[in-house]
Parts: sequence; structure tokens; C-alpha cells
Amino acid sequence: MRTCVDNLIALSHVDGPRIRNEVEFLANRLEILRQKRKISNDAYLDAGAIQGAFDMIGNLVEMGVPQNEIFSELKQQLSRACKLEEKHPGLDKAIEDGRAS
Repeated sequence: MRTCVDNLIALSHVDGPRIRNEVEFLANRLEILRQKRKISNDAYLDAGAIQGAFDMIGNLVEMGVPQNEIFSELKQQLSRACKLEEKHPGLDKAIEDGRAS
């Protein structure tokens, strides 16, 4: 999850389609990992909170909320993602292993 947030924070401008693509990627990847039992149900549910936050951030972007507020929201998610990785070690790698090169 941390890599997902890092990638968004690294952008100079976050747009709606970019956030929506990340939400879709996370939803699909988390479901695959849960079905294959590569992550626990707890990890799946905990990661879903960040996925939901990304969805909300996408709505904010599409509503025209200033970028500084968008980045503030992303930084909050970065903190959550770091805590999530501490709670579920290896989650970030499991998610990112499914990203197309």
C-alpha cells in the first residue's frame, strides 16, 4: 500500500483517472490475494480502508478540490499505509508484485 501512495505523492498533479486506476488496481489485487490466501482477511479488510480513502480522494479531485488538499489527504494515507505494513508485513510487496511493468 505504501508504494501506491508513494507513487501518487510523487506526481506533480494528481488527476481523477490516475486515482481511479489505482483504486481499481488495488481492488482487483486485494481480491486476488485474498482468494489465493496470500493475505489474511484482516489484511484485506485493513487495506480496504485505504482503498476506500483513495476512492474518496478521487471524488475530491473530480470536485476540483485544490491539489494541496489532495496531497494532504495522500500524506495521511501514507501514514496509514506505513502502519498497515507494520501490522501486515509483506502486504506492500504482495500488492506490487501484481503491477504490470
